[in-house]
Amino acid sequence: MAMTDAPIALTMGDPAGIGGEIAAAAWRDARERLLPFALIGDADWAAGFGVPVARIGRIGEAASRFGAALPVLDVKLAAPAIPGRPDPRNAAAVTGAIETATRLALAGEAAAVVTCPIAKSVLYQAGFPHPGHTEFLGALTGVAAPVMMLACPGLRVVPVTVHVSLRRAIETLETGAIVAAGRRLAAALTRDFGVAAPRIAVAGLNPHAGEAGAMGDEELTIIAPAIAALRHAGIDAFGPLPPDTMFTPAARAGYDAALCMYHDQALIPLKTIDMENGVNVTLGLPIIRTSPDHGTAFDIAGTGKARAESLIAALRLAGEMAGRR
Repeated sequence: MAMTDAPIALTMGDPAGIGGEIAAAAWRDARERLLPFALIGDADWAAGFGVPVARIGRIGEAASRFGAALPVLDVKLAAPAIPGRPDPRNAAAVTGAIETATRLALAGEAAAVVTCPIAKSVLYQAGFPHPGHTEFLGALTGVAAPVMMLACPGLRVVPVTVHVSLRRAIETLETGAIVAAGRRLAAALTRDFGVAAPRIAVAGLNPHAGEAGAMGDEELTIIAPAIAALRHAGIDAFGPLPPDTMFTPAARAGYDAALCMYHDQALIPLKTIDMENGVNVTLGLPIIRTSPDHGTAFDIAGTGKARAESLIAALRLAGEMAGRR
């Protein structure tokens, strides 16, 4: 893995979820294979997950403490964290951890930001105005339309529309958004993933990619013009492809990433193929941000059943991307 001098800033996520458990497990099981990271969260809470904790005053101390303990940059919770019982009173600490990590990355003190899962519905109760992590990070970094990628060893996917209803996704899908997402995807594949000449497969919206207009005309009127614009810009994009066949093993061998039209069209195949090693990557930011591809898992928080593979993959990918940059 390519290395950098700065550590990774790992945010705690919702403290009632599995973020603390998987952060501790990632340090315990994989620290020798990862870039040093510091957990941005409540140090007293972090000390309850069975690994030694080192309170640090600045993130630059993380590397020297990482071998012996999990470094924690303290962000105090307003209420006790009870596994499986999220509390809106802790929303300010949850978002504050993300703000701190982003500030450190923008200043070059952190090599990347890796975020443990948040519960958006809980944050909404406290007045959180953003649809999710991706949009919040865009606001913090001044990026109007960051792009969400999910990646695992066998597939990379980007949805053009993200955290909106399916009805809203179809109503708002337009050529310019597809082109913008495709451009950011192509740039990220080259800069952050080391793909010299990316090939991007573009999904259709309708069954059988519209069957030449018989099952919907969005492929003809919206998606095909976007593909033409991407190709005119020198990007090897092709399609629109029937969504029901473009994720087979043989089809996946023909492209470096799939550009999909809505959230579940992208995430269902990736999570089916390899959810344990899936990573969420935000494209188009001036900083590196990755996260596990799962949620808070309130139902298993505190039971010892949480698995850290996706977080370990997110930390590993963040380190690799930082090395390339």
